[in-house]
Order: sequence, then C-alpha cells, then structure tokens
Amino acid sequence: MISKATIDKVYEAVRVEEVIQDYVQLKKSGANFKGLSPFTSERTPSFMVSPVKQIWKDFSSGKGGNAIAFLMEMEQYTYPEAIKHLAQKYNIEIEETAQSSEQKEAKDHQESLYLVTEFAQEYFQKQLNENAQGRIIGLSYFRERGFTEDTIKRFRLGFGGTDWQGLAKEALAQGYKAELLEESGVCFKVDSPAASSSGQPELRDRFRDRVIFPIQSTSGRVLGFGGRILDTQKKVAKYVNSPESPIYHKAKALYGIHFAKSAIAKLNNCYLVEGYTDVIQLHQRGVENVVSSSGTALTESQIRMIRRLCSTITLIFDADQAGIRASMRSIDLILAEGLNVRVLSLPEGEDPDSFARSHDYEEITAYFEQHQIDFITYKSQILLGEAKDAITKSEAIREIVKSIWHIGDPIKRELYIKQCVDTFKLSEAVVYAALADLESKEKRDARSRSYSQNNISGLEVIAANSKPTETKDRQKELERSLIESLLLYGSKLEVFDDAFLEADEQSGELISKRSLIKSKVYEKIYLDLQQDEMRFSDPVYSSLFDWVIRFYTEQQGEEIADLLKFLEKQQKEELIQHVSSIVFEYEQYALHQWERKNIYPKERKDQIAQQVSETILSLRSHWVQQHLSELQKRSVEEVDTNILEEVMDYLMLNKVLSKRLNRVLTV
Repeated sequence: MISKATIDKVYEAVRVEEVIQDYVQLKKSGANFKGLSPFTSERTPSFMVSPVKQIWKDFSSGKGGNAIAFLMEMEQYTYPEAIKHLAQKYNIEIEETAQSSEQKEAKDHQESLYLVTEFAQEYFQKQLNENAQGRIIGLSYFRERGFTEDTIKRFRLGFGGTDWQGLAKEALAQGYKAELLEESGVCFKVDSPAASSSGQPELRDRFRDRVIFPIQSTSGRVLGFGGRILDTQKKVAKYVNSPESPIYHKAKALYGIHFAKSAIAKLNNCYLVEGYTDVIQLHQRGVENVVSSSGTALTESQIRMIRRLCSTITLIFDADQAGIRASMRSIDLILAEGLNVRVLSLPEGEDPDSFARSHDYEEITAYFEQHQIDFITYKSQILLGEAKDAITKSEAIREIVKSIWHIGDPIKRELYIKQCVDTFKLSEAVVYAALADLESKEKRDARSRSYSQNNISGLEVIAANSKPTETKDRQKELERSLIESLLLYGSKLEVFDDAFLEADEQSGELISKRSLIKSKVYEKIYLDLQQDEMRFSDPVYSSLFDWVIRFYTEQQGEEIADLLKFLEKQQKEELIQHVSSIVFEYEQYALHQWERKNIYPKERKDQIAQQVSETILSLRSHWVQQHLSELQKRSVEEVDTNILEEVMDYLMLNKVLSKRLNRVLTV
C-alpha cells in the first residue's frame, strides 16, 4: 500500500487545473475555468474548475470532486492508481507499506495481464527475426511494404509463428498461467481429440500464421494485438484483433497514439486513418501526427482521447463506399465533441499507405495542406453528387444542416451557416428554421433524459421498501440548505435574532421570546440541532455535517479550500464530491449582472443569519408535525390520556413555531 506520507505529498503538490488540462481544453471564466465535459457529448461548456478551491464540477453528468476523483472517473483508476499517476506527474517518489497476500494478488492481476502481453510481444518479435519461417513470411512482408529495420523495431512488429501452440507452450514453461493467457486474448481454448484424452481443453495461439501489430496505450504499454493473415487461400478473417479484456477496450484504444501524441499536441491537428500500415507508413515518412481507430468504427471515447491533445481532426479515409460511410458517420461525432473536422481525399486508387510510399515528406505535407476541405464542402460533393431530384437534394442539405447543429461554438456555427446559405443559395431563415427544429427535438429529448435521471438519482438515499414522499423531499431540501450555509459561511460571525420558548405564568401557554445572539454560523447550527436532538435523515448530509463541524471545532481553517484539504487528508473522496457539487451549483445559479438593469438584490451573505434561523425553525416545525401526526394516529388506536396531553402540547408548540415562521395554520 502507498504510505500516508506519499499521499500527503501528492495532495500538497497537485493542482486540479493542471491535471484536467491534460484532458480538457479549459478557458478562463472569472475566477474559474470552463470547458466541455469529457464525460458527455455537449455543445455548451458546463464543466467548471476552481483553482482556488481545487475542485471541479461537471453539470452535464453531475460528477465532481478533486483531482483524484477526476482521474478515477476519467481513466477508471482505482484510488491507489490515481495517486501513483499524480506522483509520477509531479516527480514524487512513492513509498509503499507492506501488503497482505490477498491485497497484492488483487493489485497485481492487471499487472499480470500486462506482463503476459509484454511476453507475447517479445515472442512475436523473436519469431519474426530469429525463426526461419518468420523471416521468410513475416519479415519479407514488412520489407515489401517498404518498412525499414528502424520502423519495424520502433513499432515492435512481429510474427505469430506457424505452430498452433508455440506461444502457449513457451509461456506455460516459463510459469505464465493458462487463465491469464486466455484472459489477455493471446491464446484461446478449444476441445480437440488430444484434449478429450486429458479431460482438459487445449490452449492454442490466436495469432498463428499472422504478422503482428501491437496496440499500445498512450504510455506505451501493450494492450493487445492486431494480426493480419498472409495466406489468401485460407478462408479466415483477414485481420484478427485481441478480444476485449481488463486492459484492452477497443472503443478506447487508438493505434499509434503512443508515437503520435507529441506531434499531435505540437501541430494541434490529428490525421485519422483506417489501417495499421497507413499509420506506420506516414510515420516513416515523417508525418507523425497520425493514428488509426484499429479497424473499428470511430467512437466518442477515441475522439476524447484526441481532444485532450488538439482541437482539429483531419479524416483520411479510403475513397470507396465503406470509407465514405465511415467519414460521414465520423464527422458528426467529431463536431459533437467540440472539435474542428477536416476531410482529405487522396488521388483515385490511393490510400495513405500507398500515397506515403510514393511521395516524400515535403510532397505529402504539401498535398495534405492543399487538399484538406471543410465538412460542408465534403458532404456537398458526396451527397449532392448522388442527388437526382429536389427531394434527394433537400435531404442532402438537411444532412449538412444537421452537422452544423452539432457545433457548439456560436461563432463557428454562424460562419458555417453563412457558408451553407452561400453554397446552396438558401435564405438564412430556412437554415435557422431547420436548426430550430433540431434544437427543439434535442430539448424534448433532454427533458426526457433529465426526468429519467432524476427519478433514479443515485444520491437519493431511500429505504428499499419505502417510496419517496413529499415530506422526505422537504426535509432533505432543508437539510441541504443547512449544509450549504455551513460550507459557504460556517466561519462567518453573525448576529442571530433568536427565539426561545417559556410558559406564560398566568395561562400556562407556551410563548416565544426573542433575543439577539452573536455567534459563528457553524456554532449556531450545531448548538440548535443538539438542543433539539435533531439528526440529519440523509446519511450523506449526516456524515458531511459531522466532518465539517469537526473541521471548524479543531480550527483546521476557515475557507472551503482548507476544508477540502482537511477532507483529502481523511481520504473522504465521496464527501469531497458532494462539497464540490454544492459549491459549484450555488455559484452557477447565483444572481449576477442585475446591476445593468438597475436592480440591486441583497447578497446571500448579507442574509445568512436570517436564512439559517428560518431553516432551523422550518426543520423544527417539520419534525414537530411529523411527531404530531404519529401521536394522532396512536390516539385513535389507543385510549391513553397521556397521549392526548402530549398531542395538545405538540399542537401548542406547532402553533408557536408556525407563528414565528409567519405561517397560516389550516385546520
């Protein structure tokens, strides 16, 4: 396990905006930063980062927290993995304490899979360079493609061997477990005559007779493999990829990203091609800002990987029907993720591999620069070229308008609208009407999604056999208001117009008397709740209340940033997420710019004493009404004068509280 000293050093060094900038393009927005959500497809930025408080909030997905929480969400890291990542980023040496055998086994499982893929990688390279068949079949193929020795070594290309069990036998002999060989995807089990006699399935090599293209992570670790068959007589798939595994997810992998990331970031452009050899050939010619989606359809996760590095993607797909369909589908996905998209068409009969082989670096870059076109021009050429009448032409234009609708930036959208108007000789009113229709549909769909999400919200802690009620919602609302006041103004010294109850000497009735009390907000809230023996019904708010009170009473600080550091040291990641949500949601909906309309509302900080007092009174009233309801039910079921007397006392108390809150009682 990672030592507490290391964790403390990481928390002290980390800057949330620096961590998030590796994944999200942030722009200054007042004291905060704003960007597009990395977790959802949105066109209007709702992702907020506070450098002062060292927290972030994504309003489109509801997620939030500190830098650790971001990495856990973004990379699916465990807590220790996130700490290690940040320690490496900030050059902090990791100290580890002793682990139990169970902990070590669980932690090492993923690492074991990486060791298997690394072993397989070395085996494939050995087969390519040292095995006679490998040199004849595999090495000859790569040389025929024009790959140099340096390129073959750099991309760690290999050959799968000709034996059905070559890799399996060597791996088992060296102590690798059969289960890991199968789970990593380098081997698979089959029933065979030999297996039947032993009673166990036979382990076979998945990539036999194939040239191998290792698929690496951004950091260079081997995730899986792509294998190409060379014998065209065999009725098998031309390409075979590793199956999904705990370390390899096709939708999140980009071939060549390890070698391309620096060039992509430097040039602010990523060329996206279809095949492994396309990537390798362009890299060999010096065009290094190029990756491939590894033979799968482009996904949002892959686009987001690129978005961390640059703002423009240039598609270079084959000019056949499959390539055209892929480019059409990819354009809208890329625009929806907030990136610019360009399309590059190669000369007829060429693909990136063949084009790179027949041209040098200067020729390639010059051609790419001159022949990149925007998506409107590209879609116009393809769709309008197929249009035969007014109906098919209108459908083609509507498809282009739909792409424009995906653009979130208002300036970019306006420019593309004008381009669309000029290109197709339309009126702006027609284009805006079509966009409005799409916007209306999206809003309807968004409301529907929001309704569904609100009804299954994971933050609502309700007993399994109970149903949400208006009463519970009201109580939770009041509890949240108190927590919000506690977080935002807990250390603020205020004068509270307090009230206490005492019996009238003549009538015996309870009367409310008022007095002014000077107190810090957190002291007022804590003492009043203690006095009434009231506890938060929501477990999250209850835990948060206890830790915040401890923070103030132990004099750990007075600011939100201090509180977050305190919670970080206690490793209360879940509570940090709730704090960030409350703080950012308050800031998002705070009144602003009313001065321009000559309206000057009171700021909340100037009314905090009144709000806290009213919230506590409301909670008291709520609790009294609940208890009164229970007593009235018992009085019907039981004949007990003590219950009736208690009912009368609570009725009197409810009357006083309601009067204090300026409420009108209904009978």
